[in-house]
Amino acid sequence: MAEARIRRGGTARLSSAKGRATNGGRGRTLKRQSSLDRLIEWLPISEATLQRMASWAIVGIFGAIVIAIAIFMGLPGLARQQAADLAARAGFEVDKVEVRGVERMDELPVYNIALGQVDRSMLSLDLPRVRSEMLKLGWVKDARISRRLPDTLVVDIVERDPVAVWQHGGQLHLIDVSGVVLQSVSASAMPDLPLVVGPNANRQTAGLNRLMENAPALKPMLAGATWVGNRRWDLRFQSGETLSLPEGDKDSAGALVNFARMDGVNRLLGRGIVKFDMRDPDRFVLRLPQGQVEEKPMHDAAKDDGAKDVATATPGEEG
Repeated sequence: MAEARIRRGGTARLSSAKGRATNGGRGRTLKRQSSLDRLIEWLPISEATLQRMASWAIVGIFGAIVIAIAIFMGLPGLARQQAADLAARAGFEVDKVEVRGVERMDELPVYNIALGQVDRSMLSLDLPRVRSEMLKLGWVKDARISRRLPDTLVVDIVERDPVAVWQHGGQLHLIDVSGVVLQSVSASAMPDLPLVVGPNANRQTAGLNRLMENAPALKPMLAGATWVGNRRWDLRFQSGETLSLPEGDKDSAGALVNFARMDGVNRLLGRGIVKFDMRDPDRFVLRLPQGQVEEKPMHDAAKDDGAKDVATATPGEEG
């Protein structure tokens, strides 16, 4: 009887442990399924939609891999080239060039650039490259390139404005206000523009224009200017005289204003004086046709009637 009790108790205990293990395992399994179900139910899409999204995600990843391999092997470039060739054979090829905005420059270099592209297909034409080539032309300040299907390239040009002729190294060049060389000119076909002379004088043209703005009455009389020693200007007037100005923007502008004032009162220009030298701020020096050089203090010169009553002195040093 004791053995039976032990067997029953053992059975009872084993059954209880087994029941607890089974119930515990079943409880944990039910709990995991319940959490997943709740998560799916919480999402605003159905389980079928989730399955479709997962399928598309797999397709997308596969497609990305295929595209990456194609790019690595250069297939897109080949496809673009094939498309460009087909478009060219269909008539979408640069055959005409329409140039706008040209008034002074020769149009031929523009046509040569537009029609000289290796690939003239309207689809594959490199417009930024064409524009950069146009901007290398001296006359071209800006350019806009556009397509007009099926076969026309439209080029809108903004020209530079010539303001002077630069003489250097025995050559004459037309330049704009920033000193950019536009084209060569011959002495027999000189335009009606001031002549600037000397190394780097073309780069000083903007400064010369600002200088002449200080004396508007003298600006129309200016025939040319020489940039001396890379530091100052000698101005030449249409009546034949030369005015030597001091160095520095402020000093040269002040001297020019004083000269314009004296010319307005005493009519210095057109009286046969060869040169006026104002490099020394305290002296006003005049060189006469006979080679005689005369000077007087600046404050007296401002009151003087022309070149009268000036004292003889030695010439000022050139340069």
